[in-house]
Amino acid sequence: MANELKSSTEQHGGSTITVAPAAGAVRLDDEVLTKMVAAVSDLGDIAHDAHKATNYEHDMTLREALRLYPKAIAFSMILSMSLVMEGYDTALLGGFFALPTFRKKFGEPVNDGSGSYQLTASWQSALGAMVQVGEIIGLYLAGILAERYGYRKTLLGSLVFMILVIFIMFFADNIGMLMAGELLCGLPWGAWQTLTTTYAAEIAPMALRPFLTTFVNLCWAIGQLISQGVLRGFLHRQDDWGWRIPYAIQWVWPLPIIVGVLLAPESTWWLVRNGRIEDAKKVLQSLVSAKDSNYSVDRNVAMMIYTDAQERAVAQGTSYLDCFKGIDRRRTEIACCTWLIQIGCGIWFGGSVTYFLQQLGFDDDQSFNFGLGRSALNVVGTICSWWVMQHVGRRSLYLWGIAIMLVLLLAPSAAIAYASGSLLMLFQLTFGVTVGPVCYCLVAEMPSTRLRIKTVALARNLYNVMTIAANFLNNPILNPTAWNLRGKGGFVWCGFSLISYVWAYYRLPEPKGLSAGEMEVLFQHKVPARQFTKVRADPFRSAHYQVETSSAPDISSQVKGEGKVMGVPEPNTPKDGTAFKLGFLYYDA
Repeated sequence: MANELKSSTEQHGGSTITVAPAAGAVRLDDEVLTKMVAAVSDLGDIAHDAHKATNYEHDMTLREALRLYPKAIAFSMILSMSLVMEGYDTALLGGFFALPTFRKKFGEPVNDGSGSYQLTASWQSALGAMVQVGEIIGLYLAGILAERYGYRKTLLGSLVFMILVIFIMFFADNIGMLMAGELLCGLPWGAWQTLTTTYAAEIAPMALRPFLTTFVNLCWAIGQLISQGVLRGFLHRQDDWGWRIPYAIQWVWPLPIIVGVLLAPESTWWLVRNGRIEDAKKVLQSLVSAKDSNYSVDRNVAMMIYTDAQERAVAQGTSYLDCFKGIDRRRTEIACCTWLIQIGCGIWFGGSVTYFLQQLGFDDDQSFNFGLGRSALNVVGTICSWWVMQHVGRRSLYLWGIAIMLVLLLAPSAAIAYASGSLLMLFQLTFGVTVGPVCYCLVAEMPSTRLRIKTVALARNLYNVMTIAANFLNNPILNPTAWNLRGKGGFVWCGFSLISYVWAYYRLPEPKGLSAGEMEVLFQHKVPARQFTKVRADPFRSAHYQVETSSAPDISSQVKGEGKVMGVPEPNTPKDGTAFKLGFLYYDA
């Protein structure tokens, strides 16, 4: 039986939030909870198990999670390895702009008497734009296909498609054919950008989520590192194999990843969303180790069912349009802007170290050595972020990272080449520890579970659209045939970096330690971003109702007058502190 609750109200951002003085928590709206009771026949028992599972996850340490979920960790990492290809080729294309044999094949002579070749800034931008256009289309399709057919089938199809498309780039004879290849390769790359991140978020418990989602960034960084190493190895090769072989190396990745996808289970959250509860239990049972007697598969699946019912009660739809309705509009904004900050922080300028240093007078060997070091720092930075995130929140890391990079953007100067190179390396390390990896964790945690795939796809698509603009802005900054600003180009980017910091300070909430259900309640009550760590969320009761199990005593005989079962009581229901049962709900006056 529920105890008497005397609630008060607080104002947050113009919205009234019902807060229990003792617990200091925001709760579900009464209407949401009554809709959940009407939709799920055994909600009381499910809520009981879900509450226990949520508390279990809150108490789970990293060591316990590693011991309990070894298979989930392995499968998530295997699927994330597909991002090695995306990181490899995007870095490959940027590195090719500095590779003499590639410039000679697809570029034009520079009229400076040196006999060198350059791709014009417009062609550089166009090639990069083709990749982004392909990824935009791939992301959109992946959001639809994965929601309908699941993660595994969508990933398998994209990997097979990738094997075929590599032939186009390998046999390219002109820049038009190369552009077509980059466009088609962008389709599977776009799919992997969203599916690997959301799969990692859905297959892992709360304690592992930041590590497995940021591992996606590590795979991307590893791809870049391999790309720089390959380009460094073929730097002095004078024939077409100097650029064809780096493209051919991409055939190494798909086959082993395909094997991993065939062995991997489907996402348990996806199975629950599609009503396949027994399949979800079987998958979860196969993923966890039987080393903890307190762990319960049934309770964890109940937590997924309860959260899904909670989100359905707030918003039924799962289309792209639904991402812009109700409370999901704010969640979509946060995911989109969080990913945009990866551009706004200035990484397009700070990450172009190889080409940048060549324009400052470094020879090819020196500049590619710096490029190799830059990629290695990205890998090291992501690994370091795993330790930092155990002690610092995602929001704090983002803010500090943007602030440090803003200062560094003002520092590079064309007059001191080695100093500029060193500052750019520090810029890359800062990005690698903060904004680079933490972005993947944030964009996976912000959306509702029902709209996670589509919200991440929208966020990454906005990122890709702005990447096209960033390419058209950054290439003339560095290109000697265009603006040729060299080190002064940092001043162009520092304005975008300042805007990024201001937005993150006021709009980016802290999701660390929050379950999907708790996040839903905080967004439902429009809690300001800076208050997320100060306001406790209780998704298992509303302002006047709490859910009880089916074994709770039926005390509806205490009701004087007729109450509306599974709805808000009629006005003639007693308001004297009497608690009474309505279905699986207890009413607190």
